[in-house]
Amino acid sequence: MTVGQAPVVRADAADVAVLGQVIADAFHDLPPSPWLIADPRARRAIFPDYFQLYVEQALAAGLVHTTPGRAGVAMWIPVGEEPEGPPDGYAERLAAITDPWTERFVAFDEALERAHPAGTPHHHLAILAVRPDQQGRGIGSALLDAYHATLDVRGTPAYLEASSPRNRKLYLRHGYIDRGAPIQLPGGPALYPMWRPSRI
Repeated sequence: MTVGQAPVVRADAADVAVLGQVIADAFHDLPPSPWLIADPRARRAIFPDYFQLYVEQALAAGLVHTTPGRAGVAMWIPVGEEPEGPPDGYAERLAAITDPWTERFVAFDEALERAHPAGTPHHHLAILAVRPDQQGRGIGSALLDAYHATLDVRGTPAYLEASSPRNRKLYLRHGYIDRGAPIQLPGGPALYPMWRPSRI
């Protein structure tokens, strides 16, 4: 599919490594990232494998969109009335990838899980990322618009956690509204839960 001039395609298992790196590069300096791993060199070493884990999960449980040049990625997970827990083996893989910072990653997951809305089926935008050298060219907006069009046809709302005030402003422009108080990481930055109501 194409939105404006930016084509959007569906990712598959062959894209796991490259998209994990795209996310790692895009998220390296976002406010939660130094809270997760303070050492930037360790962050650069660990983040690609960490985000590959997320891409694998999204491919198994939902939908992953990218661009032909793999410049960006959007990961959508359908959620029923009650959010499902992590897949089998997640805790062990997380610990193996993130040691010795696993405790922070577990606390991060728990903070997001506590804020995740229940009672209304929706699709969760788990991650939206664009390569740093490609940001500001409309790729993120194209990825959002592509799936929002599908959600609007279905009458399905969407949920996400914005990782910075700047990202929050992007999502506000795409029809999201704040949903409750910010998610405060223990001794760290806040994330912003946001909801895009159904258009039907």
